[in-house]
Amino acid sequence: MTLDDFSQFARRRVDHYLTQKLDQYEPANHLQEAMAYSLFNGGKRVRPMLTYATASLFSDISELTDACAAAIESIHAYSLIHDDLPAMDDDDLRRGKPTCHIQYNEATAILAGDALQTFAFELLSQTQHTNASLQLQLIQELIHASGRHGMVTGQMIDLANVGHDIDQQALQQMHQHKTGALIRASVRMGAISVSMLDHDKLAQLDRYASAIGLAFQVQDDIIDITSDTNTLGKNQFSDEAANKPTYPKLLGLKGAQEFANTLHQQALEAIKPFGDPAQPLVELANYIIGRNH
Repeated sequence: MTLDDFSQFARRRVDHYLTQKLDQYEPANHLQEAMAYSLFNGGKRVRPMLTYATASLFSDISELTDACAAAIESIHAYSLIHDDLPAMDDDDLRRGKPTCHIQYNEATAILAGDALQTFAFELLSQTQHTNASLQLQLIQELIHASGRHGMVTGQMIDLANVGHDIDQQALQQMHQHKTGALIRASVRMGAISVSMLDHDKLAQLDRYASAIGLAFQVQDDIIDITSDTNTLGKNQFSDEAANKPTYPKLLGLKGAQEFANTLHQQALEAIKPFGDPAQPLVELANYIIGRNH
């Protein structure tokens, strides 16, 4: 299966699951419209792809894997809605479309983000999943990755350092939280969803996920200055305009590209022991480094 084929498979599967579960609750019609606008606005579904690719290393994909992929994508969508708000990054384009607060209004966008966050845990705690212990572990993984130990703290560090010069260690800590934590959770939850709890295998996967999570952000920083607005689907030079700390600003463009390539090689080394079944994870690492949007 090529990466394009796997991408289409993952997108169809997680989108179908999200559509089924975001069933209509009449008093929330307008809210759900805004939630769906941000969930189904052309995202690449990299995180669900990682979840499905990891689960398939060890077993057939389960309905609990679907719930994990959908929950992670819901958290990701909520984070983007809130990132784009005037009080944060103040962006008016996301994936080539008006951001949620532009399409609707600021209050609706805030509430849609809030609802998507709780929707994620609604998905993971459904009663039709019969292994409560496994569900609890998955919920804890996502809480750790998305809350004060992960993504939200990364966002806070990011906002606190606008206009400031920080060193590479501080920049890495920020992105390990802001972007890397949810990518790590995507991989770990894929394995756990099919009852892969072997400590050594999870540690190998964790090394892979940590490397691509940081590489993802380094590449984001690179393409913010090397791709145009139409290709990016958001405003070019948005990080520079906001005077944010970035890897090209700290290391230079060539240094940032070399660092991204080093992380890429670390990721490939980490999953080499899994052999041919890990090919989708290899292709995903290649994609993260090679993308221009």
